[in-house]
Amino acid sequence: MRLFRACCLSLFSFSTFAATPHETLNALIERSWQHGLETDPEFATSVGDNRYNDRLSDFSPAAVARELDYRSTLLASLEKIDSSQLSPDDRLNQSLLIRSLKLEIAGARFKHWEMPVTQFGGPHLGYAGLAKEVPLKTVQDYQNYLTRLHKLPAVLAQVTSNMRQGMRDGLIPPKYLLAKVVEEANDVAHKPLGQSLFTEPIRKFPGAIPAADRARLTQEINDAVQSQVLPAFAAFAKFVQEDYEPKGRAEFGVWALPDGKARYAQAIEELTTTKSDPEELHALGLKQVAEIEERMLVIAKKEGFPDVKSFNAHIFADKQHYGKSAQQIFDLYQGYTNQMYAKLPEYFGRLPKAKLTVVPMEEFRAPHGTPADYSPGSGDGTRPGRINVNEYDPTKRLLLNVEAIAYHEGIPGHHLQISLAYELTDIPAFRKFEFYSAFSEGWALYSETLAHEMGFYQDPYSEYGRLQNLVWRSIRLVVDTGVHSKHWSRQQMIDFFHDHSAMDDQNIETEVDRYIAWPGQALSYKLGEMTILRLRERARQQLGAKFDLRAFHDAVLDHGALPLDVLEANINQWIASQK
Repeated sequence: MRLFRACCLSLFSFSTFAATPHETLNALIERSWQHGLETDPEFATSVGDNRYNDRLSDFSPAAVARELDYRSTLLASLEKIDSSQLSPDDRLNQSLLIRSLKLEIAGARFKHWEMPVTQFGGPHLGYAGLAKEVPLKTVQDYQNYLTRLHKLPAVLAQVTSNMRQGMRDGLIPPKYLLAKVVEEANDVAHKPLGQSLFTEPIRKFPGAIPAADRARLTQEINDAVQSQVLPAFAAFAKFVQEDYEPKGRAEFGVWALPDGKARYAQAIEELTTTKSDPEELHALGLKQVAEIEERMLVIAKKEGFPDVKSFNAHIFADKQHYGKSAQQIFDLYQGYTNQMYAKLPEYFGRLPKAKLTVVPMEEFRAPHGTPADYSPGSGDGTRPGRINVNEYDPTKRLLLNVEAIAYHEGIPGHHLQISLAYELTDIPAFRKFEFYSAFSEGWALYSETLAHEMGFYQDPYSEYGRLQNLVWRSIRLVVDTGVHSKHWSRQQMIDFFHDHSAMDDQNIETEVDRYIAWPGQALSYKLGEMTILRLRERARQQLGAKFDLRAFHDAVLDHGALPLDVLEANINQWIASQK
């Protein structure tokens, strides 16, 4: 959890008056939230708090140590509060915060900060998109952006130092993934100044910026990017290529790292909010794959093919199922988003105010990116949410599952769920902006099925693509546990995908590399979706004619993201109240 990074223990100093447990709890929550914004200024900007827009985070080992001390002190203070004296809402806030802190403190021994870079995450990617994440409306906004540009070299130097320490501690990603990091960092470092993402703000000034300020800011931003930012990215790429990549590990699974088994168990607990056993997850994945393939077979036979493999072979060979251009793929995502909006009021009692836009994915991350992903808007509504469409090499991209991905990433998937959480007014800020992967990704996968129930996927190939998405998420249970627990090779992962899906080679390789780099995250989708479907069926059976799907959806979403066991408890209470 990012929300409680802070280095000042004066947070826990209270005056001598006798505060009630409610007052003590809420004072802790509010003060820690404020300190968290101050010490994670990029996060503050992302949620619409612009007080620290001229700062960047401190990634030094000293800051990491201070944060661990801070969280330990915060945990002790929270546990002293007598929960029996709290309201149900307060008890939930207290328990969620304690739960997150305990997990973070227990995971500190794995030193994740010493291995902070992958082909789809890290400062070389996160900061490359800085201009899209900050407000740029006033002269002061531009001045804050310029100040951050000046500070970027120091941040990259800190991260590089941490990675050197990780090399000494045996914490380093697989070697073959690091070549992709070099490519990404070099792409940012060697873009011509006039095409750099960092200079984009000076190529489209808003009308309110006076001409004299435009001239000055153009010169100063160009100078900062040319003399500081781009050389820092080039130095980072050089370090990864010459020092880091050669020491990359040969093994693919997290089992090969120090305390690998415990490391994977911690990742599963954090990302799925369960203590699931890898062996059981592997078996569940195999069972789910077999069940979904039976449903795929029905469509294959309707289309005149005797089995799924021959239907898949037909799809691979037929060029009409591939993209024709980047614009065509972009237009498909936009069209599916537009058609979904009209149906939402029939299925949701509350809709987000935040807008959703469809934009091309940034060039520097598209070659190793997913077909599309979602970037949340700002909490204050000034920056819309975005579906980022990967337009890289479009003629090699199958179109089967574009419709399902559009609903997953946008509406009624991530944009609806995350924006509704941001707009809640009756829960603390730390809960509005919390992200539990199993809940959020589970909801987004559930949304793909919901769209089918809403009457979409009229084309049989698009419906087959939806089932492909379902089997894809079940395959994840098999290959993630396969590589990180059963010592599978990368080729075994690829072969399993080929045997059980119609995904194109580009997406398969992107997927398996993602699972290798991010242990456990791929498990969260299917576990979350299965939980939501199970709870919906329970409500339907117990409520009978009283069951209202709109009310069920509101009950799931009206408390923000939650661990799966807490979601289940909430829905059980909701069912009882409806009776």
